[in-house]
Amino acid sequence: MSAKPFAIPIKILPDDIDFMGHVNNSRYLNWVQDVVLQHWQKLAPAEEVASKAWVAIKHEITYRRPAFLDDDVIAETVLEKIKGARSFYNTVIMRGEEVLAEVQSMWCCIDSETLRPARISREIAETYFGLPGKAAES
Repeated sequence: MSAKPFAIPIKILPDDIDFMGHVNNSRYLNWVQDVVLQHWQKLAPAEEVASKAWVAIKHEITYRRPAFLDDDVIAETVLEKIKGARSFYNTVIMRGEEVLAEVQSMWCCIDSETLRPARISREIAETYFGLPGKAAES
């Protein structure tokens, strides 16, 4: 069981387009970072947002179709689980009903001052992100 999906619109800029006329693959990872960070900033309490930061540990991306300059694209992410300082997200980049890319990523929460890993409490995971107790393992 996972939390509710969170989505943002993606604005494709001329600089995103590569020599083949479509969005460069590296931009998809920027979009994943944007949606994951906005998810945290929107749902977490202000004191958690202020005291924590996120670093990517791992991304596994499967490209399905190219995106183009005038496409209407969204990035939709789901926080699957939290384990200690690590969070596991599934993100889908879509154009309408068409899946452009699927990304599984792992992120590490860090304390903004010490830059050391920081656990996300079960209470935060359950209350603000809708994860059941079992999905928010310590």
